[in-house]
Amino acid sequence: MMCMPTRAYSTVSRRGLIAGGAALTLAGPAHATVGWNRKAYEAAMAKSGRHVSLTDEQFDAIQARKPACMRLIEDYLKSHLGHADPAVLKAFQDVPREYFHYKYDEHRATPGDAYETNPKPWALGWGSALSDYLGQAYMTQVCQPKPGDLTLEIGTGSGFQSAILSRIVAHSRSIEIIAPLGHAVDRIWAPLGYDNVEGRVGDGYYGWPEVAEGFDIIIVTCAAQYAPPELFKQLKPGGRLVIPIGQPFKRGQFLYVMTKDGAGKVHTRKDVGVFFIPMTGAMMKTPAPT
Repeated sequence: MMCMPTRAYSTVSRRGLIAGGAALTLAGPAHATVGWNRKAYEAAMAKSGRHVSLTDEQFDAIQARKPACMRLIEDYLKSHLGHADPAVLKAFQDVPREYFHYKYDEHRATPGDAYETNPKPWALGWGSALSDYLGQAYMTQVCQPKPGDLTLEIGTGSGFQSAILSRIVAHSRSIEIIAPLGHAVDRIWAPLGYDNVEGRVGDGYYGWPEVAEGFDIIIVTCAAQYAPPELFKQLKPGGRLVIPIGQPFKRGQFLYVMTKDGAGKVHTRKDVGVFFIPMTGAMMKTPAPT
Protein backbone atom coordinates (compact mmCIF):
# COMPACT_ATOMS: atom_id res chain seq x y z
CA MET A 1 0.00 0.00 0.00
CA MET A 2 1.12 3.49 -0.71
CA CYS A 3 0.24 5.32 2.50
CA MET A 4 2.52 8.30 2.36
CA PRO A 5 2.64 10.83 5.18
CA THR A 6 0.18 13.69 5.12
CA ARG A 7 3.02 15.92 6.30
CA ALA A 8 5.86 13.85 5.01
CA TYR A 9 9.30 14.89 6.16
CA SER A 10 8.99 18.63 5.85
CA THR A 11 11.81 18.86 8.36
CA VAL A 12 13.98 16.04 9.63
CA SER A 13 16.08 16.32 12.72
CA ARG A 14 17.49 13.95 15.27
CA ARG A 15 14.62 15.07 17.45
CA GLY A 16 12.04 14.10 14.89
CA LEU A 17 10.47 14.44 11.47
CA ILE A 18 7.62 16.85 11.18
CA ALA A 19 5.80 16.15 9.37
CA GLY A 20 8.15 13.27 -31.12
CA GLY A 21 10.51 11.88 -28.87
CA ALA A 22 14.19 11.59 -28.44
CA ALA A 23 15.26 8.20 -27.14
CA LEU A 24 15.79 7.77 -23.44
CA THR A 25 18.57 5.31 -22.68
CA LEU A 26 19.30 3.89 -19.27
CA ALA A 27 21.87 1.15 -19.10
CA GLY A 28 21.20 -0.16 -15.61
CA PRO A 29 21.68 0.97 -12.04
CA ALA A 30 25.22 2.25 -12.51
CA HIS A 31 24.41 4.58 -15.40
CA ALA A 32 22.81 8.00 -15.51
CA THR A 33 19.85 9.05 -17.60
CA VAL A 34 20.93 9.87 -21.14
CA GLY A 35 19.08 12.23 -23.42
CA TRP A 36 16.51 13.43 -20.90
CA ASN A 37 14.88 16.43 -22.53
CA ARG A 38 11.35 17.69 -23.14
CA LYS A 39 10.70 15.30 -26.03
CA ALA A 40 12.03 12.32 -24.08
CA TYR A 41 9.90 13.30 -21.08
CA GLU A 42 6.72 13.64 -23.14
CA ALA A 43 7.44 10.36 -24.98
CA ALA A 44 7.98 8.45 -21.72
CA MET A 45 4.81 9.95 -20.26
CA ALA A 46 2.81 8.88 -23.31
CA LYS A 47 4.20 5.34 -23.15
CA SER A 48 3.14 5.14 -19.50
CA GLY A 49 -0.44 6.07 -20.41
CA ARG A 50 -0.16 9.63 -19.14
CA HIS A 51 -0.06 12.69 -21.32
CA VAL A 52 1.54 16.09 -20.88
CA SER A 53 2.60 18.95 -23.09
CA LEU A 54 5.24 21.48 -22.07
CA THR A 55 7.12 24.19 -23.88
CA ASP A 56 10.90 24.03 -23.94
CA GLU A 57 10.94 27.03 -21.60
CA GLN A 58 8.68 25.28 -19.07
CA PHE A 59 10.76 22.10 -19.16
CA ASP A 60 14.02 24.02 -18.83
CA ALA A 61 12.66 25.97 -15.86
CA ILE A 62 11.93 22.68 -14.07
CA GLN A 63 15.43 21.37 -14.76
CA ALA A 64 17.01 24.60 -13.57
CA ARG A 65 15.70 23.96 -10.06
CA LYS A 66 17.23 20.50 -9.74
CA PRO A 67 20.83 21.50 -8.83
CA ALA A 68 19.62 23.43 -5.78
CA CYS A 69 17.48 20.43 -4.80
CA MET A 70 20.51 18.14 -5.03
CA ARG A 71 22.62 20.47 -2.89
CA LEU A 72 19.85 20.54 -0.30
CA ILE A 73 19.66 16.73 -0.25
CA GLU A 74 23.43 16.40 0.13
CA ASP A 75 23.60 18.96 2.95
CA TYR A 76 20.61 17.38 4.64
CA LEU A 77 22.06 13.88 4.66
CA LYS A 78 25.41 15.14 5.91
CA SER A 79 23.71 17.11 8.67
CA HIS A 80 21.41 14.34 9.89
CA LEU A 81 23.29 11.14 9.06
CA GLY A 82 26.89 12.32 9.13
CA HIS A 83 27.52 11.77 5.43
CA ALA A 84 25.76 11.61 2.09
CA ASP A 85 25.99 8.21 0.41
CA PRO A 86 27.28 8.81 -3.15
CA ALA A 87 25.04 6.03 -4.49
CA VAL A 88 21.96 7.68 -2.98
CA LEU A 89 22.93 11.07 -4.38
CA LYS A 90 23.53 9.57 -7.82
CA ALA A 91 20.15 7.86 -7.79
CA PHE A 92 18.41 11.12 -6.95
CA GLN A 93 20.38 12.87 -9.68
CA ASP A 94 19.59 10.20 -12.27
CA VAL A 95 15.88 9.67 -11.65
CA PRO A 96 13.73 12.47 -13.13
CA ARG A 97 11.40 13.36 -10.28
CA GLU A 98 9.14 15.48 -12.49
CA TYR A 99 8.08 12.27 -14.27
CA PHE A 100 6.51 11.02 -11.01
CA HIS A 101 4.48 14.14 -10.25
CA TYR A 102 0.99 13.20 -11.43
CA LYS A 103 -2.57 13.42 -10.09
CA TYR A 104 -3.95 10.02 -11.03
CA ASP A 105 -7.56 10.63 -10.03
CA GLU A 106 -7.62 13.74 -12.21
CA HIS A 107 -5.42 12.41 -15.05
CA ARG A 108 -3.26 15.51 -14.73
CA ALA A 109 0.54 15.87 -14.84
CA THR A 110 2.10 18.25 -12.31
CA PRO A 111 5.81 18.38 -13.26
CA GLY A 112 6.06 22.02 -12.25
CA ASP A 113 5.82 20.93 -8.60
CA ALA A 114 9.11 18.99 -8.76
CA TYR A 115 12.28 20.28 -7.09
CA GLU A 116 10.42 22.78 -4.94
CA THR A 117 12.49 25.00 -2.66
CA ASN A 118 10.49 24.07 0.44
CA PRO A 119 10.05 20.28 0.22
CA LYS A 120 6.59 18.97 0.97
CA PRO A 121 4.32 16.03 0.03
CA TRP A 122 2.22 16.22 -3.13
CA ALA A 123 -1.17 14.57 -3.67
CA LEU A 124 -1.41 11.66 -6.10
CA GLY A 125 -5.12 10.93 -5.70
CA TRP A 126 -7.19 8.46 -3.69
CA GLY A 127 -5.57 9.62 -0.46
CA SER A 128 -2.01 8.82 -1.50
CA ALA A 129 0.87 11.26 -1.87
CA LEU A 130 4.40 11.65 -3.14
CA SER A 131 6.59 12.26 -0.10
CA ASP A 132 8.98 15.18 -0.14
CA TYR A 133 12.43 14.47 -1.44
CA LEU A 134 14.32 15.09 1.80
CA GLY A 135 12.36 12.43 3.65
CA GLN A 136 12.79 9.98 0.80
CA ALA A 137 16.52 10.62 0.67
CA TYR A 138 16.75 10.11 4.43
CA MET A 139 14.85 6.82 4.38
CA THR A 140 16.78 5.59 1.34
CA GLN A 141 20.13 6.13 3.06
CA VAL A 142 18.88 4.59 6.32
CA CYS A 143 18.04 1.45 4.30
CA GLN A 144 21.72 1.22 3.27
CA PRO A 145 20.99 -0.17 -0.22
CA LYS A 146 23.83 -1.97 -1.99
CA PRO A 147 24.38 -3.48 -5.45
CA GLY A 148 23.06 -7.03 -5.47
CA ASP A 149 20.32 -6.32 -2.91
CA LEU A 150 16.70 -7.35 -3.36
CA THR A 151 14.28 -4.75 -2.00
CA LEU A 152 10.58 -4.59 -1.23
CA GLU A 153 8.58 -1.41 -0.71
CA ILE A 154 5.22 -1.56 1.04
CA GLY A 155 3.28 1.35 -0.45
CA THR A 156 4.12 2.11 -4.09
CA GLY A 157 2.37 5.46 -4.40
CA SER A 158 4.08 7.44 -7.18
CA GLY A 159 6.68 4.72 -7.79
CA PHE A 160 9.51 7.18 -7.12
CA GLN A 161 10.94 5.43 -4.04
CA SER A 162 11.18 2.08 -5.80
CA ALA A 163 12.67 3.78 -8.86
CA ILE A 164 15.37 5.33 -6.67
CA LEU A 165 16.17 1.97 -5.07
CA SER A 166 16.25 0.29 -8.49
CA ARG A 167 19.16 2.52 -9.54
CA ILE A 168 21.25 1.10 -6.69
CA VAL A 169 20.11 -2.49 -6.07
CA ALA A 170 19.74 -5.59 -8.22
CA HIS A 171 15.94 -5.76 -8.13
CA SER A 172 13.24 -3.61 -6.57
CA ARG A 173 9.65 -4.71 -5.90
CA SER A 174 6.70 -2.72 -4.61
CA ILE A 175 3.14 -3.40 -3.43
CA GLU A 176 0.20 -0.97 -3.59
CA ILE A 177 -3.19 -1.63 -1.98
CA ILE A 178 -5.10 1.10 -3.87
CA ALA A 179 -5.97 -0.79 -7.05
CA PRO A 180 -6.43 2.06 -9.58
CA LEU A 181 -3.23 3.70 -8.40
CA GLY A 182 -1.24 0.48 -8.35
CA HIS A 183 -2.33 -0.55 -11.86
CA ALA A 184 -1.53 2.90 -13.27
CA VAL A 185 1.86 3.26 -11.59
CA ASP A 186 2.93 -0.24 -12.62
CA ARG A 187 3.21 1.11 -16.19
CA ILE A 188 5.60 3.97 -15.50
CA TRP A 189 8.98 2.31 -14.90
CA ALA A 190 9.42 0.56 -18.26
CA PRO A 191 9.35 3.76 -20.37
CA LEU A 192 12.38 4.97 -18.40
CA GLY A 193 14.22 1.74 -19.13
CA TYR A 194 13.98 0.59 -15.51
CA ASP A 195 13.69 -3.15 -16.11
CA ASN A 196 14.69 -4.23 -12.60
CA VAL A 197 11.68 -2.80 -10.77
CA GLU A 198 8.18 -4.24 -10.65
CA GLY A 199 5.00 -3.66 -8.74
CA ARG A 200 1.71 -5.29 -8.03
CA VAL A 201 -1.60 -4.57 -6.35
CA GLY A 202 -2.06 -6.28 -2.99
CA ASP A 203 -1.95 -5.97 0.76
CA GLY A 204 1.59 -5.20 1.88
CA TYR A 205 0.87 -6.73 5.29
CA TYR A 206 1.64 -10.11 3.69
CA GLY A 207 4.71 -8.96 1.77
CA TRP A 208 5.76 -10.81 -1.38
CA PRO A 209 6.16 -14.44 -0.23
CA GLU A 210 6.71 -15.79 -3.75
CA VAL A 211 10.26 -14.40 -3.60
CA ALA A 212 11.66 -17.49 -1.92
CA GLU A 213 15.10 -16.04 -1.20
CA GLY A 214 13.62 -13.13 0.73
CA PHE A 215 14.68 -9.49 0.77
CA ASP A 216 17.73 -7.61 1.91
CA ILE A 217 15.66 -4.47 2.49
CA ILE A 218 11.98 -3.95 3.24
CA ILE A 219 10.87 -0.32 3.41
CA VAL A 220 7.37 0.53 4.62
CA THR A 221 5.97 3.92 3.61
CA CYS A 222 2.83 3.98 5.76
CA ALA A 223 2.29 3.94 9.52
CA ALA A 224 1.80 0.46 10.93
CA GLN A 225 0.57 -0.20 14.44
CA TYR A 226 3.16 -2.97 14.69
CA ALA A 227 5.60 -4.70 12.34
CA PRO A 228 3.77 -7.41 10.34
CA PRO A 229 5.15 -10.87 11.17
CA GLU A 230 5.19 -11.89 7.50
CA LEU A 231 7.70 -9.16 6.74
CA PHE A 232 10.11 -10.56 9.33
CA LYS A 233 9.78 -13.99 7.71
CA GLN A 234 10.70 -12.50 4.32
CA LEU A 235 13.70 -10.55 5.63
CA LYS A 236 17.04 -12.18 4.92
CA PRO A 237 19.61 -12.66 7.69
CA GLY A 238 21.47 -9.36 7.82
CA GLY A 239 18.49 -7.64 6.23
CA ARG A 240 16.91 -4.34 7.29
CA LEU A 241 13.24 -3.48 7.82
CA VAL A 242 12.60 0.27 7.94
CA ILE A 243 9.07 0.98 9.15
CA PRO A 244 7.08 3.81 10.74
CA ILE A 245 5.05 2.64 13.73
CA GLY A 246 2.33 4.54 15.57
CA GLN A 247 -1.38 5.26 15.77
CA PRO A 248 -3.22 6.37 12.61
CA PHE A 249 -3.39 10.12 12.00
CA LYS A 250 -1.70 10.93 15.30
CA ARG A 251 1.61 12.41 16.28
CA GLY A 252 3.95 10.19 18.21
CA GLN A 253 4.78 7.89 15.30
CA PHE A 254 8.43 6.87 15.01
CA LEU A 255 10.60 5.35 12.34
CA TYR A 256 12.12 2.03 13.43
CA VAL A 257 15.08 0.27 11.88
CA MET A 258 14.99 -3.48 12.45
CA THR A 259 17.75 -5.86 11.50
CA LYS A 260 17.80 -9.65 11.49
CA ASP A 261 21.00 -11.38 12.56
CA GLY A 262 22.34 -14.70 11.32
CA ALA A 263 20.44 -16.60 14.02
CA GLY A 264 17.17 -15.00 12.99
CA LYS A 265 16.95 -12.67 15.98
CA VAL A 266 15.56 -9.20 15.25
CA HIS A 267 17.28 -6.13 16.70
CA THR A 268 15.31 -2.88 16.82
CA ARG A 269 16.47 0.72 16.86
CA LYS A 270 14.09 3.64 17.33
CA ASP A 271 14.98 6.42 14.92
CA VAL A 272 13.27 9.77 14.26
CA GLY A 273 9.69 10.89 14.75
CA VAL A 274 7.45 10.72 11.68
CA PHE A 275 3.88 11.37 10.58
CA PHE A 276 2.44 8.96 8.00
CA ILE A 277 -1.09 8.08 6.98
CA PRO A 278 -2.02 4.56 8.10
CA MET A 279 -1.37 1.17 6.64
CA THR A 280 -4.77 -0.25 5.77
CA GLY A 281 -5.97 -3.73 4.88
CA ALA A 282 -5.12 -6.57 7.25
CA MET A 283 -3.24 -4.22 9.58
CA MET A 284 -6.55 -2.60 10.55
CA LYS A 285 -8.24 -5.86 11.55
CA THR A 286 -5.47 -8.18 12.71
CA PRO A 287 -4.49 -8.00 16.40
CA ALA A 288 -0.83 -7.51 17.12
CA PRO A 289 0.96 -10.79 17.82
CA THR A 290 1.69 -11.46 21.47
